Amino acid sequence: MTAFSGSFSAVDLDDTEALLAADHDGALWAASTAGAQVRATAAAVDEGALDGVRNESRDYPPRSVIWLSTRGAAAMAGSMLAAVRGDAARAPLVLAAEAPAWIGSLDVLAVAGDDPGDPALVAAAAAGVRRGARVVVVAPYEGPLRDATAGRAAVLEPRIAVRAEFGLLRYFAAGLAVLDAVGAAGEAPVDLGAIADELDAEALRNSAARELFTNPAKLLADRMVGREVALAGDCAATLALARHGSATMLRIGRTAVAAVGLADAVSALRARSAVGRDVSDIFHDEQIDGPAGDRLRVLVLTLHEERTVVAARINGLGDVDLVAAGDVPMALGASEDVAGPTESLASAGSGPTEQQLAVLAVRLEMAAAYVRLLRG
Repeated sequence: MTAFSGSFSAVDLDDTEALLAADHDGALWAASTAGAQVRATAAAVDEGALDGVRNESRDYPPRSVIWLSTRGAAAMAGSMLAAVRGDAARAPLVLAAEAPAWIGSLDVLAVAGDDPGDPALVAAAAAGVRRGARVVVVAPYEGPLRDATAGRAAVLEPRIAVRAEFGLLRYFAAGLAVLDAVGAAGEAPVDLGAIADELDAEALRNSAARELFTNPAKLLADRMVGREVALAGDCAATLALARHGSATMLRIGRTAVAAVGLADAVSALRARSAVGRDVSDIFHDEQIDGPAGDRLRVLVLTLHEERTVVAARINGLGDVDLVAAGDVPMALGASEDVAGPTESLASAGSGPTEQQLAVLAVRLEMAAAYVRLLRG
């Protein structure tokens, strides 16, 4: 039983029926559809959605690939794409909010968003078509956006209807598919089907029926509620993911969570450690006084290949946890106040960077749903 006083309601994270009954807007279901969204994108690619772009790119390799988005999950997906593929890409990956003045027939333009009437997306798609660029629409293909391209664009529109805040991985998968199709990936094509399978497995691990200490998302939610929380990343990819987690916690969990670089988080924790805990912290009893909301917990998002280095950087610091895609929760015997940063999780494997980021994104989204249910 996890109980919170003040603005928090008493909720049992291990009461499956109560959790599902409280999930009035279907946030848990929506977060668990990530695998299906990625699989639907893979199916569209297999059906030939990008064949025209792929065939033209064999004869005329792209000068640049432009990911154009204005806000939300589509813009965040662009940041993740740039982080994982930007350095290795054979053609520059450009993130933009409007069509560059130099766009032309040698460029690939991916227009991504959730609103087919967004003036910026419509204007950019029209400019891309007019100037002969290879245009890919990663948005609902209807209304002004459809009229602006008039059948002269490849289309990867959503096949599963979910709220905008749960669409990150659809955009991410579409971006990976576009990069692979135009030969700009700079490495072996990503296996979207394998990523979808991993996302389904992650959703199952985080389902309402799984107990708290075997459920990564429930464990994160339990550690976040009633605390000041910062999500930290130590590279461009994990920092982009931290920003997505912050937005997700605000939109879904209705909780403000900071997104910072690891160096900033470590500095804050060391400064706090240097002055020592307040007397009020020492004598604080959560059963009597309620949660200590002024205490900071840092969740450090990390990739498998960076885990050892990141663990060394936070060694000796309290109130900090490493969160990696391959981590499996273990039953905790010690309290969160005495557990070290790596005692709560045990490494269980790794995968491609894209897959690790996708798994962590699902975990954060489902954790946000649980935070929402805990808040009432």
